[in-house]
Amino acid sequence: MKQKVLKQAGLPDALTQELSERYDLCELAQMTATDFAAIASEVTAVVTNGEAVVTREFMQSLPGLKLIAVFGVGYDGVDVSAARDFGVAVTHTPGVLTDDVADLAIGLMLATSRQIVAAQRFIEQGNWSSGGFQWTRKVSGKRLGIIGMGRIGQAIARRASAFDMEIAYSNRTELTGVPWRYIADLQLLAQDSDFLMVCVPGGVETKALVNQAVLAALGSAGILINISRGSVIDEVALINAIDNKVIAGAGLDVFVDEPNVPVTLQQRDNVVITPHMASATWETRREMSQLVMANVNAWFAGEPLVTPVPA
Repeated sequence: MKQKVLKQAGLPDALTQELSERYDLCELAQMTATDFAAIASEVTAVVTNGEAVVTREFMQSLPGLKLIAVFGVGYDGVDVSAARDFGVAVTHTPGVLTDDVADLAIGLMLATSRQIVAAQRFIEQGNWSSGGFQWTRKVSGKRLGIIGMGRIGQAIARRASAFDMEIAYSNRTELTGVPWRYIADLQLLAQDSDFLMVCVPGGVETKALVNQAVLAALGSAGILINISRGSVIDEVALINAIDNKVIAGAGLDVFVDEPNVPVTLQQRDNVVITPHMASATWETRREMSQLVMANVNAWFAGEPLVTPVPA
């Protein structure tokens, strides 16, 4: 008899197919409240994604729950404290998406500073015949401040080094054995940066970490890039800063209320927006799916989990 697994949020089709072949997969989106109540006591594992919310109440509704496997490196939507209280293990998919996220971060930095999207619109709207496109901002040799020097932050720093950028970072603690300058205070880091890159996890501790004061410190020539979580930035303060030219622009892959992106961030020459797609390549999503399966399979086999979230 197959073990019952609950799919709580959207997953790639190939992963859904593999889970359904190996387990008795129930999809929450297709269930009524009565359907859910009928299978709740039998569910021992939940598979979800990095944008979904898994609350204490939801866990309580599954009395046999022992594993939450997150398709994504971010797990701030999971009440990890509640999971610990209930003896539920939580896994995620770190490492395999580092390169893709770092690549997009550099892409956003280049696209925003050189206004590549606006330049394409300029051509498409037939404006080139009337004169050249407005001048933009250089990237090479500029100062890059990175908030959060984990795997992704370090991968971005290595890529930025190829552009001869002067790199500084802020982190919970100063790292040993890295060549980059540590600046603990975010406002001082922003003040010392031409580009400010946000790479920290979401959650209560980092909510609105980049606020009005940090944006003011970044200044009218500074550009903000966010590939972490929308909640890390005070979005109202950011829109204010762009409206009033407090900063020069922003490149954003994540937003506070996805998929709802404020209209005021759209159709701007100095703002580049993408739909939370940093890890969305065929190669990386395949590896993420494999890691989810490895964690679920390990748990049912009574083996050590491959990538549990940090204790």
